[in-house]
Amino acid sequence: MNEASKPLRSRATGRVTLAEVAREAGVSPITVSRALRGDRNVAAELIARVQAAAKALAYVPDPAAQSLASSRSRNVVVLVPLLSNRVFSDLLEAAQRSLMDAGYQTLFGVTHYDAGEEERLLRSYLAHRPAGLLLTGSDHTAASRRLLKESGIPHVHLMETLSPSKGYSVGFSQTAAGDAVTQHLVDRGCRRVAFVAAQLDPRVMQRAGGYRDCLRRAGLYEPAFELLDPRPSSIALGAEMFERTLAANPEVDGIFFCNDDLAQGGLLAALRLGVKVPRRVAIAGFNDLEGSDQMLPSLTTVRTPRATIGTRGAGLLIALMQGDVVPDKWVDVGYELVARGSS
Repeated sequence: MNEASKPLRSRATGRVTLAEVAREAGVSPITVSRALRGDRNVAAELIARVQAAAKALAYVPDPAAQSLASSRSRNVVVLVPLLSNRVFSDLLEAAQRSLMDAGYQTLFGVTHYDAGEEERLLRSYLAHRPAGLLLTGSDHTAASRRLLKESGIPHVHLMETLSPSKGYSVGFSQTAAGDAVTQHLVDRGCRRVAFVAAQLDPRVMQRAGGYRDCLRRAGLYEPAFELLDPRPSSIALGAEMFERTLAANPEVDGIFFCNDDLAQGGLLAALRLGVKVPRRVAIAGFNDLEGSDQMLPSLTTVRTPRATIGTRGAGLLIALMQGDVVPDKWVDVGYELVARGSS
């Protein structure tokens, strides 16, 4: 390429410009802009041509310039309780993939199961006028609810199904899932079923509600069989809580752990103590985390579709951000009871 034919760079940054990509692709700059932001009115052939040109020139869009040009941000905020929890990492990966494919950048925030911390994050992120928000759960402070309402920014709640009056949501009924796993233990012949839980966030307590509903229907509910601990959920804590449960109530013949890491700890404690599972006590968990199918015996659990929730939640939010009509304010993706050797 001679000097005369070399593309001109932005004087301020030396970056490849939108005009250069347009010239390379043989289209107008506005077509490049629309193609790169995922405008569905641009023909697939033009999108492919623009993407090929952008790749060949190593073009990197300028988010600030895009926002100024369109008066709209391309950033989406995703708030989750923890990044270390596989449940939320699966959700995040799926949501980010869908948002990126639609031309949006993802900003993460971690609430640590603290509604006050979520409020502080919302105040910080909303000041930058993101295009949309994905929120885990609905346990907001009154101030957070007001911020979300007054911002006018599209937002979708994940992991739970809310009533339509409370906004858009993608998830499943935690209460129904808790009921289902408890009913499974009852159907297996358990008559003294304990509920063992840690973290005690609202979704855990919804599962507790399902546990209570099931046992009350069967005339088997005993409050003394509940062991609730606010500490973070872990395998070590599950082992400790298994021992505490049987020490306090030796007659317990079934245990519903609110999360798989607790249940895995319970199974390891049973193996160490010589407690036969499921002959002496049946055990079930929740979320079907990695390794649950490899335990001895393998763990009965509830498989939750985290990736599906992330994908569907992002899709719903994209539709809202693009101004599409969304007929259903909530999407129930369901859950699956996976019966294995521990029950």
